[in-house]
Amino acid sequence: MRVRDYMTPNPLSISPETSVPEALRLLDERRFRRLPVLEGGKLVGIVTAKDLRDALPSKANTLSVWELSTLLAQLPVRDIMAFPVITVLEDDYIEHAALKLQEYKIGGLSVVNARGRLVGLLTITDVLGAFIQTMGYGQGGKRLTLTMPDLPGSLARAVAAVVPSNILSVATAGEDDGLRRFVLRVVGDGLEDVEARVWDAGIDVE
Repeated sequence: MRVRDYMTPNPLSISPETSVPEALRLLDERRFRRLPVLEGGKLVGIVTAKDLRDALPSKANTLSVWELSTLLAQLPVRDIMAFPVITVLEDDYIEHAALKLQEYKIGGLSVVNARGRLVGLLTITDVLGAFIQTMGYGQGGKRLTLTMPDLPGSLARAVAAVVPSNILSVATAGEDDGLRRFVLRVVGDGLEDVEARVWDAGIDVE
């Protein structure tokens, strides 16, 4: 699961000299939340809808409407864009991107190739989509949560107990007093009594 499999490719971008009103118009028109800023093909910044709206003058400003409109029309995104830009490589694993989003507390990442060229955008929504796909949610079957010793061979025991059902996805969660939770989504034959087979194998099923 690589970033390139879930990113939005070839994102719309703007130049540093694009005005704040024009950038806002593009965001509203395309229903985006962020715009990469490119200069000479190089990624030099990024602006979000919040950045742009925060740049709008306060209603308490004493300038006239005409003066405000004139000033705002002349304000380039260069003056408000965020830089340096937090990026992720298109060949990085999706979990690496998820950690970056969490670490920097941001809603999206600019995706670059090995040469540093912008090739896409990856958002929290994209990462959630990858998680849902990995967990097999929406693909039918049953979800099993098993509690087993955190030891080599535990997963093999679970796999053997699930047969003839087929395991669609596997995840593990935490370690507590030498025990680990295994979350499985199973499909296929024998679903009606899969829990019973797992219990009979001496495995706790939540």
